[in-house]
Amino acid sequence: MKKIVSLLLALSLILGLGMLNAVADEAAGMEAWQPFAERVKITVPVYDRSKAGYPAVDDNYWTKWIQSEFGDKYNIDVQYVAIPRGDVMFKYSTLISADETPTILMEYDYPKVAQWANDGAMQVIDLNEFAKVAPTFYGKMVENNQLGYTDINGKTYFVLTERPYYNTTYTYATFVRMDWLRKVGYDHVPASYEEQKDAINKIIAAGLTDQAPIGLGIPTSAYITNFAYRDIPVDEAEWAMHSSLGTPGFTWYPTERMLKRLNDEYHMGWYSTEFDLEKDSRGASTDQTQTDFINGKTYQYGGYMATNVAWLSAFYENNPDAELAIASSYSVEEPGVASAQIRADNPFGMIVGFSNLATPDQLKAAWMLMEWMIQDENLFTLENGVEGVTYNLDENGLPVMVADYAGEMMLNHNNNIDMACLVHASKKVGTIEQTIKQITPVGLPQDFYDALVQNYYQLKEIADAGHAYSDPIFAVAIDSESEYSATLLSLYQEYYAKLIKCAPEEFDALYAEYCKNFLEAGYQEIIDERLAAYEAGNCTKLPK
Repeated sequence: MKKIVSLLLALSLILGLGMLNAVADEAAGMEAWQPFAERVKITVPVYDRSKAGYPAVDDNYWTKWIQSEFGDKYNIDVQYVAIPRGDVMFKYSTLISADETPTILMEYDYPKVAQWANDGAMQVIDLNEFAKVAPTFYGKMVENNQLGYTDINGKTYFVLTERPYYNTTYTYATFVRMDWLRKVGYDHVPASYEEQKDAINKIIAAGLTDQAPIGLGIPTSAYITNFAYRDIPVDEAEWAMHSSLGTPGFTWYPTERMLKRLNDEYHMGWYSTEFDLEKDSRGASTDQTQTDFINGKTYQYGGYMATNVAWLSAFYENNPDAELAIASSYSVEEPGVASAQIRADNPFGMIVGFSNLATPDQLKAAWMLMEWMIQDENLFTLENGVEGVTYNLDENGLPVMVADYAGEMMLNHNNNIDMACLVHASKKVGTIEQTIKQITPVGLPQDFYDALVQNYYQLKEIADAGHAYSDPIFAVAIDSESEYSATLLSLYQEYYAKLIKCAPEEFDALYAEYCKNFLEAGYQEIIDERLAAYEAGNCTKLPK
């Protein structure tokens, strides 16, 4: 979804370009900066993923480097605040209620930042003033057609970071046991659901594992992975009502189809009878589904790619003779673009807002940090480190990370992305092939570069056909979502387990009963409010 199909975005782009030209004639950007007369303290959130072997996210070589290279030069005290990745909203809520709101608030999911804005935790900002302090950053927003996402209820709260190749989710990959597939007669990764079902059932019959072969856990977030179960074309009004990262679209037909399939697979023995006691496989980095895969007990596991992927390294340590492959991005039904649908990422990375408690000097200092970090030389150092220590240059002059470096200058998760996300959502170097080279795991018995490139082009093929899209984004606050979303997530988690475990002949009646309860618990108000916003033109559109 390259741009919002609305007059609002078109107007924003026109105004944005004019604003950028206007500030170019004034003293703007880093050349105009002077150190603050008095020390200014800003607090910056950083995800804490609790990854063993990595430095503390809020106090390490690179937080100190930012302080010495940026903060000390401009008399700014830059302090990082650890935000548990699996409990973002609770941590922010605690900080906000204690009047310790970070100077910068940021999240990848629009409903979360919309809630902070709606609750008064963020202050309204002037993009003209932001462009004066951070013209490079602002210019990138204009280039990426992002100005239409900066407002809620007609007031400007946000600036947005870049998400390279956003419609392909190329940084995420699902790995499967190719050695197991070969043992049951497959020389390729299943490319349709019928092949997948045949292969998994043969793996069970062959006794290749002494437990259920697929990891499954209770979802930890509201996002429901039901894109592959939607009709083509998707009804746009239904999409606006139900497709969401903030509230589970439980009563929508694709969710019913997905849960019914999971029920069928459960009764074929694919999942543990105690799966509801385990965490979601896309949740915390130390969840049970990951542990089972590392220990060679399960068929597949997925995650985001980087030069050093701890769970992949651990897998090969425990299973030195194993062979992995990357699963196809195509539909769970039949191979090919015609039947494939995927969730594209948002056309932006972090949505960044600023504390309502921040003083004008703190606000300016935060903007200065963003402008400083987006400069090529600073971003390159933050994401690669020191030549000859954390990386070496290849024959093309591109950095190659040192896989086993664990000294003082060690970069944190995914090449310091949880700090660099203040600028962009993933590392970007040259062409897409060169960029993928930067996130290909190194130091493993297998090289997955070619498979990751192939995965990208499969995803791009789906996107080019118009079948890769994200969730709707609203230009007005959906008040009922803030009120009911936590309760509805809890209900969804309960119903999810019961519907997967129930007898197949009980599924339809149980699902109907749970839908009624779900609607009455607040979901009806949410979808009514979302539909009204869509019909009023306050919502993004599906790609055409």
